[in-house]
Amino acid sequence: MTKPPLKSNISNEELNELPLGMFTGKVVVVQEAARIKKILPELYDQEMLGFDTETKPVFVRGHSNKVALLQLALPEKVFLIRLQQTGMTDELAEFLESAAIEKAGVAIRDDLVALKKLRSFNPGGFVEITHLTKSVGLEAESVKKLTGLLLGFRISKSAQTSNWEAPTLTEKQIQYAATDAWVCLEIFRRLRALR
Repeated sequence: MTKPPLKSNISNEELNELPLGMFTGKVVVVQEAARIKKILPELYDQEMLGFDTETKPVFVRGHSNKVALLQLALPEKVFLIRLQQTGMTDELAEFLESAAIEKAGVAIRDDLVALKKLRSFNPGGFVEITHLTKSVGLEAESVKKLTGLLLGFRISKSAQTSNWEAPTLTEKQIQYAATDAWVCLEIFRRLRALR
């Protein structure tokens, strides 16, 4: 039996009818530079990861903030690295340069520009999901719409413009950040299966 053809886009109305989904695995918040070394073996052990960053929003023209959070998602675990506290360590920069592990995300160009402001590095293994979506005939480009089309659920974006530099992240922020990176991994895996 053949599968029905994949829809190329999804309306906001159709998206709102889908059930709300979120990451339900383990979330590890890394706030000390020394802990980065401890998590790297697990990250290097992966073939592919979901990737995203969060920055405190700016509401004043001409101002910008440094990237505050780096999210790296495995199928059952998401690491949230609080760059405000850890800084961009040598080991982390080296990992982001590794071409051996694919790091998939949406609109990663801006994320990489922001990360390079913390420390110069040569990104390796990064995959822009929207380049893959076009190759399979999808018009949707946002994480929200791609999640609906490819994974069959919707995600909440309500914590997107919250303060990512706060001393302690709220449960809502942790859930949002983990889910965003995890759906990037799941979308990437689904797209690879379609090709």
